[in-house]
Amino acid sequence: MLLFAGVLVGHAFITAVNTYSEMSGSGGSPAALPQALTTLDGIFVPTWGAYDLAATLLFPFVAIRLIATEKESGALKLLIQLPGTIASKLTAKGLALTLGWIVAWIPGFIAIILWKSYGGHVNSIETFNLILGHLLRGLISAGLAVAAAGLAESAASAAIITLGFTVGTWALDFVATGRGGWLQQLASYTPTAALRTFEQGLLRLSTVAVMVTLSVGGFALTAIWLHTGRPLTRKLVATLGLILVLASLCFLESKLTRSWDLSENKRNSFSTVDNATLQRVSQPLKLTVFLAPEDPRLSDLEQNVLKKLRRVLTSRLEVQYVSGSQSGLFANAADHYGEIWYEMNGQKIVDRSTIEEVVLDQIYQLAGLKSPERSTQDSFPGYPLAAQPKKAALVFYLVWPLIVTLTWWLLRR
Repeated sequence: MLLFAGVLVGHAFITAVNTYSEMSGSGGSPAALPQALTTLDGIFVPTWGAYDLAATLLFPFVAIRLIATEKESGALKLLIQLPGTIASKLTAKGLALTLGWIVAWIPGFIAIILWKSYGGHVNSIETFNLILGHLLRGLISAGLAVAAAGLAESAASAAIITLGFTVGTWALDFVATGRGGWLQQLASYTPTAALRTFEQGLLRLSTVAVMVTLSVGGFALTAIWLHTGRPLTRKLVATLGLILVLASLCFLESKLTRSWDLSENKRNSFSTVDNATLQRVSQPLKLTVFLAPEDPRLSDLEQNVLKKLRRVLTSRLEVQYVSGSQSGLFANAADHYGEIWYEMNGQKIVDRSTIEEVVLDQIYQLAGLKSPERSTQDSFPGYPLAAQPKKAALVFYLVWPLIVTLTWWLLRR
């Protein structure tokens, strides 16, 4: 895992630096859109994105091996007879897996150091938030893997269960895009969608709580099924009880509305004056959106407006997606396609624009508030840098594999 993680991170970092350099205007030409060039989006998200791949296809098999090999060899029966409970033994395995996952981050930290040596900008707060997301992503994978190993009779069966769950969450995340309702809420807690929140510089208390709960729940499920002397019916009853507890906790945790915008360019928040004005909106607001999921206007509305609006209005906002067809031209509500209905306190306004300022002005009009004067003086400048990934290939493709191989050889001796 360490060998592949270093190569994946190295390739992602070199590609990201070259792309960032081109967008920054390599060869002395000016950057085309400097305010859009951020280290988080341009360098760290694609570089550390290699760990999302590792957490999906590499790390689970390391976790499965800790449980499956003991079950297949019969060592589990001896382990149960040793002093200490199964819970304490699984806690030790969980800590070992966490430390192993952190060790695998060394190439990622090397990439950060290299980028800093090139003269690149590094914001410590948003970078820490990204790393926290990958820590929770790894814990989710570990919890799922050990649970599959506890349920299955062999490592191969556990691997199939783990991959099946992963593919299922990918499908759920894809299908729920722009659908709204409970399906979109459920998809927001898939590992990929949860990690995407951290990649955007947003720290949501509900996401952290649900990910931690599911990670611990995976180890708890493993503890139930590792009791070889318990009858099957008792294990099934305990599993059902655990599922009910986890579902209840996740439901309650999903209601937590506290969040923090840790991105340097404040992409997840409205301007200060707009935030202050929206805080004065006391009446519930309902938005009815007549846009198909594949319509790019819906994506713009979600990313640029609704995501921010949910953070401010929280429980006072209700969004309903009417058009669910595969083609916006033939939606069930074709006469209203493209419209956005704003309803508050018995009043309704219809508009078609998805621009942030226009949407906010419609809300202010319904609430009887005056639109604030918006200033563009504090716009984000961006950090263009036409750098080359010097020595990166040497470090990731030669030095790191040599270090890992040498360490493995010394430990095996």
